[in-house]
Amino acid sequence: MSATGRIRIGIAAPSNRISPSLPENLAAAAARLCPDRLPEIWFHPQCFASCGHFAGTDADRAKAFLDIANDDRFDALWFGRGGYGAFRLIETVLPRLRAEAGRKLYLGYSDAGAMLGALYGAGIGRIAHGPMPADLNRRGGEAAIGRALAFLTEQDKAALDPSMSPGIPHAAFNITILSHLIGTPYLPDLTGHILMLEDVSEPMYRIDRALGQIVSTSSIRRVAGIRLGRCGDIPDNDPDFGQSEEDVVRYWCDRSGIPYLGRADIGHDIENKVVPFGSWISDRS
Repeated sequence: MSATGRIRIGIAAPSNRISPSLPENLAAAAARLCPDRLPEIWFHPQCFASCGHFAGTDADRAKAFLDIANDDRFDALWFGRGGYGAFRLIETVLPRLRAEAGRKLYLGYSDAGAMLGALYGAGIGRIAHGPMPADLNRRGGEAAIGRALAFLTEQDKAALDPSMSPGIPHAAFNITILSHLIGTPYLPDLTGHILMLEDVSEPMYRIDRALGQIVSTSSIRRVAGIRLGRCGDIPDNDPDFGQSEEDVVRYWCDRSGIPYLGRADIGHDIENKVVPFGSWISDRS
């Protein structure tokens, strides 16, 4: 927390760069959305760097993440946007995190899930799947930003997915990202968790294939159940796949013996709700 008593949020971009106009637009949105609890929001200069697909080199992006995570002046590290790139940083970042990093809240989704999962598995910080600053660029995205800021500044339960069960640990991932963590040291132990899944822009056969890999993993079979969020912008399949995303989740849950618990209110859209990992929110109620 800053000397003014305001929550201080640092934004890094471990994947793709963000628009130079976003800081000004986000500051204006924050002033409208939370005038009584207005946080200090700081964008690391790395957010605007460019190196091909990425927001700067791997070294640039890792340094920016560490600059915020290891600085006790920040209360939270907010992932600026998704894309691809966070996984490339895990091996560099994790060994360099200091005690200060363990006192922070980390918020993001999509590609950020690779780093969030690794942090959660290492027991570093408080982890949550939820909206990112770049969501402000979506039509109606200010609603998502308001939800994220309410959570970051007050851990407001109104920002959470309403399907969450008190006292039971949860975790939320993009389906594709979670499947890519399998077989690495960075897949967290999700035993007893309710696992919430979502995806975007993946054909149904890829969603089906990734789910088959996920539920075939022995550690995943120890989850308490799976909830399915939204799978948006699914490309047409030729021939038609013939099953919806819920059909394939039910199929793989039935085949693996994992309880299917229904839908979750998460996805790559402005309705994306916050899902804290573990059960720390209920511990603070």
